[in-house]
Amino acid sequence: MEYKGCSPGESVQIDQACEKVLTELECDFVGLALQNTDGPDVKWHYAAGNSNEKYKRITVRYGKGIAGKVISTGRPMYADNFPENIAGKALEYPIMLAEGLKHAYAVPIHFNGIPKGVLLIGNRSAHPINESMQSSARDAARTLEKKLNG
Repeated sequence: MEYKGCSPGESVQIDQACEKVLTELECDFVGLALQNTDGPDVKWHYAAGNSNEKYKRITVRYGKGIAGKVISTGRPMYADNFPENIAGKALEYPIMLAEGLKHAYAVPIHFNGIPKGVLLIGNRSAHPINESMQSSARDAARTLEKKLNG
């Protein structure tokens, strides 16, 4: 089954799940990006702790940006001390720029075993994402997978 959007009730549940992750992990930002059903582009649909609404307008190509790279590889990605320790240009990471994130960890979300979404946690401060937070983010991604797969 592929993601086809949510009913208003399901959308509220996903918003609440992002808020719960934000509170439990004590991070600054939590975002959920999903690959469009009608093409390869990836869009940020949900966020908690966002400093503005720019995430709603960010769309990246499959394989580009932190979300596109996580979906294309199917593996988690860690951005540490952005923009100093990244491959490529800072402009290729629009969610990091829009939210002013210094550290981020992104985990794939699967639909029928295929990566189609990304859960990202991030910090604006110099506080890195430690292994415990990364493990909790992976657990939260599995929980969101169950909600999104219905």
